[in-house]
Amino acid sequence: MTNRLADSPSLYLRKHAENPIDWWPWCDEALERAKADDKPIFLSIGYSSCHWCTVMEGEAFSDEAIASYMNASFIPIKVDREERPDIDSIYMQALQMLTGQGGWPLNVVLHPETRVPFYGGTYFPMEPKYGRPGFLQVLTALRQFYDTEKSRLAEITEAVVSNLHQGAQLPEALSIPSTDLLYAGLGTNAKILIPSGQGTCFPMIPYAAAALGGLRLDLELDIAHICGQRGRDMALGGIFDHVGGGFHRYTVDPSWTVPHFEKMLYDNGMIVEYLAHLWASGQRKPAFERAIARTHTWLKREMTAPAGYFYAAQDADSFVTRHDAEPEEGAFYVWPHPVLESALTKEQLQGMAEAFALPPAGNFEGKIVLQRSHPDTLSLSVESALDKLFTLRYGTPAAALDTFPPAPDNQAAKTHPWPGRIPPVTDTKLIVAWNSLMISGLARAAMALQEPEYLVTAAIAADYIRQHQWVGSYLHRLGYDGVPQVLAQAEDYALLIKACLDLHQAELAIAKNPALDAIADLPKVDWLSLALSTQQEFDHRLWSPDQVGYLSTAADAELLVQERPYQDSATPAANGIAVANLVRLSLLTDNLDYLDRADRTLQAFGTVIKDIPRACPSLLSGLNWFLHGTVVKATPATIPELAREYWPTTVFSVAHDLPPRAVGMVCRGTKCLAVAESIDKLREQLS
Repeated sequence: MTNRLADSPSLYLRKHAENPIDWWPWCDEALERAKADDKPIFLSIGYSSCHWCTVMEGEAFSDEAIASYMNASFIPIKVDREERPDIDSIYMQALQMLTGQGGWPLNVVLHPETRVPFYGGTYFPMEPKYGRPGFLQVLTALRQFYDTEKSRLAEITEAVVSNLHQGAQLPEALSIPSTDLLYAGLGTNAKILIPSGQGTCFPMIPYAAAALGGLRLDLELDIAHICGQRGRDMALGGIFDHVGGGFHRYTVDPSWTVPHFEKMLYDNGMIVEYLAHLWASGQRKPAFERAIARTHTWLKREMTAPAGYFYAAQDADSFVTRHDAEPEEGAFYVWPHPVLESALTKEQLQGMAEAFALPPAGNFEGKIVLQRSHPDTLSLSVESALDKLFTLRYGTPAAALDTFPPAPDNQAAKTHPWPGRIPPVTDTKLIVAWNSLMISGLARAAMALQEPEYLVTAAIAADYIRQHQWVGSYLHRLGYDGVPQVLAQAEDYALLIKACLDLHQAELAIAKNPALDAIADLPKVDWLSLALSTQQEFDHRLWSPDQVGYLSTAADAELLVQERPYQDSATPAANGIAVANLVRLSLLTDNLDYLDRADRTLQAFGTVIKDIPRACPSLLSGLNWFLHGTVVKATPATIPELAREYWPTTVFSVAHDLPPRAVGMVCRGTKCLAVAESIDKLREQLS
C-alpha cells in the first residue's frame, strides 16, 4: 500500500511512498486540510542521499503504531530540500532558533493557521536512546501541548516568526564596505580553514575560495599555505575516492580519514574549481591534477546522463548482497586488509603501503578507507594496484568502462546483475544550481590545465540547460527525465550566470589548443550573451528594489518570510555570487549599470560583511571583485598564456583595436594602463 508520494518525481519523496504514514507533499490542499481539521503540521525535510534520513525512514516512519498516531493527530508533509531550498532554509533557521542546532532530517511541527513552528528536531529514535525520548512519546506530548497550552503556544510561535522577520530585515549600510573590511573579512575566513584538531572536516569551499582570492593582498597570514593545506587534505584524504574518483561529503574525524560516503555534485564542482585555482596559483601538486582528472572520469562514467547533464548525488549506503534488508554505509568503497593481500602482488601491496595508510585492523569498522601520505606522483606499481581495486569494485577494468549505469532506487540496486559490488543509489535528477557549479569547476580546470575535454563536458551540460530548462520565458530549477519542474530560485540564476561567464573565459583561454579543433561535439554557443539574458531574467524575477538584493524566490511565493540569501553553507549564497557576476558583466560589456547594481547590493549587506564576515565569504569574494575587478583586453594569442594563471578578480576579452606590436592592455573601471607590448609587461601590470 503506497501513499501520495508514490508518483512523485523526487527520489527522496518516493523513498517514503511505502511508509504507513499518510504523507502529503507540500501543496495548498495539505495546508488547507490542516487548517480545516485543526491539526498541527508535521513537516519533515530531507534529501535522498542523507544517511540519517534513510535511517529514520526505515525506523520511525515505517512503524505502524507511530503512523497510526501521526495520521490521526497531525497532517504529515514531506519536502525534498533539493527541490525546495527556500522552504528548507526558513525552517532550518526556525529549528536553530528553537533548539540551537540544525541538520537533516529536519523535523518541525507547525501551527496549522500560521505555518509557524513551535517544536523541532532532527533524527528521532524509535525508542528512548542517545539521551532522546522515543518518537511516539514526542508526538503524543506535542499533540497534548497543542490542545492544552494555547497561550504558551502563541508565545512560542510569535517569538519564532518575529525572529525570522527580524533576521530577514537587515540594516542597510551607508556606503560600500571598505578595503579594511575586506582584508579583515578574508582574514577571518582564512583562519576558519586552519585545522583545529577536533570534530568533523567539511570542504568549506566558499570560505577557502574567498581566502584564496586574497592571495595577493597583505592579509598578514600565509594564505598560500593555509589554502594549499585545505587542497592537500582533500586530495590526499579519505574524503577523495582514490579508486573511482569523486569526493565524498565530509569526514567524521579531524584527520580527513573516514568520510560520510555520499557524493554530492555540488561538492565535486566546487572542489574541482578550487583545486584548479590552486594549480593556477603555482601549487602544482600531482595529487591535485590526479584528483581533478579522476573526478572528471567519475563524472563522465557515473554522473552524466546520456543527454549530457549531470546527476545530483550518490548515496552513502549500498547493499553488500542482494539479500540484505538494509544497505551499509560505505560498503561500496572500503577494503578489508585480507582483500588487499589476496588481490595485489607483493610489489603492489608494498607500494600501496608506502603511498597509503593501510592499517591491518582497518580505520573504519575493521575495513580500510584509502588515505594518501604524499601529494607526489604515484608510481606505476601503485596505479596498477588501484586499477585492480577498481576492477574488483566495478567488475570491469577502468580502461574498458566508459559508462556505468546508475541504480535509480534500492530495488534496482538489488536486482540488476552488477559484475562487481552493488553500487549506491544515484539520484538522477538535474538541479540547475548544482550543474552550474560543476560546469564552473570544469571550465576553470580546462583553463588551468589546458585540457579541452573538461571544457567539452561542461559545455554540453550547459547547452542542455539552455535548450531544456526554460519553459516559456522562465528558467526552471529541476529536470526529471527531461521534464523541467519548479521555477528557478536565486541560486540557480546566480550560479548559471557564473557558469556561462566561466565557459566564456575558458573558450578564450584554450581557443588556440589544437586538440579542441578535433572535438566535433563542442556546442557553439555565445556564453556571454546567455549570461546577459539570464541576468536580465534574474533581475526581472527576483531583484527586490525595496529591500535591495535578490530574493530566494519570487515575492508572490506564500512563505513565512522573503529571504535574501547571503549566508554561505555547503554552497555559496546567491547574493555574493550575484555581486561578482555583476562586476564581471560590467567589465566585459563596459555597462556601468551592472556595477551600480553590485554597488547597491554590497551596501545592502554592508552591515553583515562588517559584523559577521564568517557568515558570508561569497559576499566578501564579491566585494573583492568590486574593489579590484580588472579586465585584460588582449590579442587571442595572448589570453591563453595569462588565463592559465591565477588572477582572482580578472576577466579577459579580445581586443580588436590595439596598435601594432601591442599584445594587450589592463583596465579597471574607467581607467586603463599603458598598452603593453609583451605578456611579461601585462603580467607585471596585473601583479
